[in-house]
Amino acid sequence: MSAYRTIHPKARRRPHSFTAPRKSIVLTLVMVVFLVYALVPLAWLFINASKTQGDLFSGFGLAFGDSFALWDNIVQTFTYRDGIFLRWLGNTLLYVVVGAGGATLLATLAGYGLAKYGFPGRKAYFAVVLGAIAVPGTALAVPTFLLFSNLGLTNTPWAIIIPSLISPFGLYLIWVYTLESVPNELLEAARIDGASEIRTFFTISLKLLTPGIVTVALFAIVATWNNYFLPLIMLRDPDWYPLTVGLNQWSSQASGVAAEPIFNLVLTGSLITIVPIIAIFILLQRFWQSGLGAGSVKG
Repeated sequence: MSAYRTIHPKARRRPHSFTAPRKSIVLTLVMVVFLVYALVPLAWLFINASKTQGDLFSGFGLAFGDSFALWDNIVQTFTYRDGIFLRWLGNTLLYVVVGAGGATLLATLAGYGLAKYGFPGRKAYFAVVLGAIAVPGTALAVPTFLLFSNLGLTNTPWAIIIPSLISPFGLYLIWVYTLESVPNELLEAARIDGASEIRTFFTISLKLLTPGIVTVALFAIVATWNNYFLPLIMLRDPDWYPLTVGLNQWSSQASGVAAEPIFNLVLTGSLITIVPIIAIFILLQRFWQSGLGAGSVKG
């Protein structure tokens, strides 16, 4: 054994030694700052949603009130004005499922087709998509309102759903992801085996595109869920309000001649509003992890 170590110096090294990850104090402090920046607003919202209307202005914002009234506030939120909050929640879910779901579907089909098929005007179409990404949504709100007003679609759910179906950024993201994750050789092999384009897309391409599709879906869901300005100018009937506009209407009750402040219900409603988004992120996180794992062992 000693002769072997003399002839082979590398044999002295342990075969299963691992290098400990380097630690950066500066990076750790930066991450702590970001963590505090992200969690403090959530903590403030939860604490104040557990207070009564009187306790909101009688103590420190990050301290609990004299009584823990979270459950009472939740019950009042869902029962106030004949349960209009539940109607707003249903409207928001409708806009998200149809609008964001449709936007994800259209972006996936268009982005995949743009990346894998050649057709006349392809470059011009791609230039239009890139230009549309640079245009802010608020700049298109008034022209969209005038168009839908001429069509007689204002104050209807279609005034919110149809604009939500268009996602230039989602299309661009799917286009980029398709180029990187779907090899042309794999598609050619499927075509040689006699598979149709539709079958190839659903059996091969769709599985490879899952992380990109989930990313586009999350962007579309968050954008539709938090959409405020478009429903504000499109809708007049409170029965069609989403949560964003409805909660703002409750907040506005604190001013005026017949003021009726219900800030405790506004905060509780806001807390309820973010719960589905957090749940969606947690449920869809595994698709990102599986996609990254598949990519790490590819080829």
